[in-house]
Amino acid sequence: MRIISGNTSRGGHYAPGIVSRGMLYISGQLPVDGGTGELVPGGAAEQTAAALRNVERILAEAGAPKEAVVLCRVYIPDVALWDEVNRAYASFFGAHRPARVVVPTTGLHHGALVEIEAMAEMPEEA
Repeated sequence: MRIISGNTSRGGHYAPGIVSRGMLYISGQLPVDGGTGELVPGGAAEQTAAALRNVERILAEAGAPKEAVVLCRVYIPDVALWDEVNRAYASFFGAHRPARVVVPTTGLHHGALVEIEAMAEMPEEA
C-alpha cells in the first residue's frame, strides 16, 4: 500500500489517495485551490473543474493518467446542478467515459457545490 498526498490541503484524518493491489483510490476532492486551501469561487462548472484538477493532481503523483479512471462518485447538494456539473465533467474527460455515480446530497463541506471521489487502475510500470 502506498499513500499519495496529492499536495492538497487537508484537515481531516484521511489520505488523499491510496494505491493498493493495482488500484488507486482517491478520497473525495472538494473544489479547493491546492495552494491556498480556499474554496474556488464560481458556480458548479468552475467548482467541478477545480475538484477534477485536484483528482488529476493525485493521479499524476501516483503515475496514472486521467484515462486510467474507472469510476467517479460525484456528490452535489442539489440535482438542479446536474447539467452544469455534467458539462464540466465531460469537458475534463473528453472521449474517456469512466463509470459514474451522481449523488444528490445535503450541503457539502465549506458550502462547496461538488465533491468528487475516484478509482483508477494503475499502469503496470507505476
